Amino acid sequence: MDLKTAGALRRLRLVSAPEAVSFLLLLVCSVLKRTTDFNAVPVMGAIHGLLFVLYVLFWADAWNRARWSAGTGILYFVLSVLPTGGFFAERKLKREAENAVIASRARQEGIVNA
Repeated sequence: MDLKTAGALRRLRLVSAPEAVSFLLLLVCSVLKRTTDFNAVPVMGAIHGLLFVLYVLFWADAWNRARWSAGTGILYFVLSVLPTGGFFAERKLKREAENAVIASRARQEGIVNA
């Protein structure tokens, strides 16, 4: 994995969890808006919208650079629209990055020929 691909995956990973948290907070704010006088939906909506747009941009860049299959690319997009999906995406991306580092070290040491 080259540095640009690793950077794209890292950016996607770093925005995944905050995007998921903002989605959950937006859902809580929506419930509070309907049950109390507290209305933070405009603020949380803007924050979540910004993080979602960043996620989609980073997702497209990562899909292009990592050359994921259609199934993998779609999976990461679907995870972005599920309320807790960003947490799963972050964990999966972290595991993928760790595996790439292990494979790279193994190639450098001549353990594998991949």
